[in-house]
Amino acid sequence: MSAKRILMLVGDYVEDYEVMVPFQILLMVGHEVDAVCPGKRAGEKVRTAVHDFDGAQTYSERPGHGFALTADFDAVDETAYDALVIPGGRAPEYLRLDPRLLAMVRHFAQARKPIASICHGQQILVAAGVLKGRVCTAYPTVQPEIEAAGGTWHEVGGQLANACTDGNLVTAPAWPAHPAWMRQFLVLLGSRIEP
Repeated sequence: MSAKRILMLVGDYVEDYEVMVPFQILLMVGHEVDAVCPGKRAGEKVRTAVHDFDGAQTYSERPGHGFALTADFDAVDETAYDALVIPGGRAPEYLRLDPRLLAMVRHFAQARKPIASICHGQQILVAAGVLKGRVCTAYPTVQPEIEAAGGTWHEVGGQLANACTDGNLVTAPAWPAHPAWMRQFLVLLGSRIEP
């Protein structure tokens, strides 16, 4: 396996597990990951939130960790990266308003580079206009946005533990899907884990 350069788009109140776990998994298998946030530089932190499924009609939210960025958003050249990761949480709600960030996402989609997006991260894909004709999943409340953008909803079932791959796009509904989501993304990256 050759190491890939992966760009991760994050912001304040990104879901803690959805940024920490994939970041660490991708590093563990030998990839280089640059986590960036509009308006912030390498070494600065974004706040995270822990979302849990504790019997309410939607997820609950608690404070998470500070997540340190590894590169400057303004210095990023998306053409130098092999793949893209978009975590969920509340960050996508405002990140999707950044024109430069949306242009980055369009680059990965048009170049058919691997994209892994989870939970509310698909709100960014909707805003970038890259879901028309694509099959994907997300946190269930994002289904109307995906369908309005011309995407086809993929139902993964009540446990939120499965993922969906459509060509270069791997999506998942929430952090319980990490094993399936990351496994499918690693396949697209050509990663191998030796026993």
